[in-house]
Amino acid sequence: MTRILSIIVSIVVFCSVANAQSTIENILGDIEKNNTTIQALRQSADAEKIANKTGITPSNPEVEFGYLWGSPSSIGNRTDISVTQSFDFPTAYLRKGQIANSRNSKVEFEYQSKVREIKLRASEVCVDLIYLNALQSEYKRRFEHAKGIADSYKRRYDVGDVNILDYNKAQIYLLNATKELESNDVDRKSLLAELASLNGGKAIEFADTVFANSSINPEFSQWYTQAEQNNPALAALKQEVEATQREVQLSRALSLPKFNAGYMSEKVVGERFQGITVGLSIPLWENKNTVKYAKSKYAAYQSAEADSKLKYYNHLMMLHQKALGMQSNVDDYRTKLKSFSNTDLLQEALDKGEISLVEYLYELSFYYDSFEKLLEMERDLNRVIVEMNYCQ
Repeated sequence: MTRILSIIVSIVVFCSVANAQSTIENILGDIEKNNTTIQALRQSADAEKIANKTGITPSNPEVEFGYLWGSPSSIGNRTDISVTQSFDFPTAYLRKGQIANSRNSKVEFEYQSKVREIKLRASEVCVDLIYLNALQSEYKRRFEHAKGIADSYKRRYDVGDVNILDYNKAQIYLLNATKELESNDVDRKSLLAELASLNGGKAIEFADTVFANSSINPEFSQWYTQAEQNNPALAALKQEVEATQREVQLSRALSLPKFNAGYMSEKVVGERFQGITVGLSIPLWENKNTVKYAKSKYAAYQSAEADSKLKYYNHLMMLHQKALGMQSNVDDYRTKLKSFSNTDLLQEALDKGEISLVEYLYELSFYYDSFEKLLEMERDLNRVIVEMNYCQ
């Protein structure tokens, strides 16, 4: 019979864990659709992409028309028409297009990174809610327990079985249990309001009380490699480095001669001249130091990328080691707390009159504090795991 009950409890816990993970994923999906900040970020990113594609084509053609009156009038009037188009060196347009593509990729990665920040906050709120929901469930149980003791001692006081001191202690115990329950509910509703705000003002029901079991890969190097490849912030910086590298190539292309070509017509009385025109702009002064500046900017972004990767590596290593240590502590604490629990023995001793109410409540407070400590440890562990997941 004990084995059957153990199996049933395991199934219930597993279903609760699976439901918690599924619920959080559904909430994050709703937030990604409803969050007004994400919607604004999407529109801003799309506008920036259009801006990056602007100004990478040849300049506008120029059309000139001239009508000149002759003096004396016997020489007649003169009509001039000119159409010209100027061009940068052909490779410049290739580089401009490549830079625009890199910048658009960067914009998209930056958008994804900001969305991750919002979803990270939402995940942290969900973790805190699981903690508060679990506390709420525990506090309700304690409230019922305190109410039972208070009612019992009131009946015993009414018949003279206990004195006023024990009666007051039982009432204070009930008062504390009531206020713990009410205070925790205030905190829980505050987090639900924040979750609704992240969901575009739409209320979300979240009553899960069990943390999802998340496995931590003990091999840091293998996990880090995958995390680095999936991180949008690093990808955005990489695209900026590529863009600045192509800016060096663009500045070189812009330092080459520019061309212009067109059509020109001149008409006077009895005569008309027409044909093509070509021109060449010799880059002597206009682009001075542009290549040097582009190279310096490229080197600066390379250094920034290396610095960011180093900080990212060290941060993830810290989180990974912290998570492994916390997971070990939580597992050990949970096992020992379960084996060292004396709640049933305390209740039996109180019922038999072997210990006083004060002794009972004092001893029971050790278990209560330990239970809350375990919940705090589980909450902190899951907050670290959530941060790890959104760092990759």
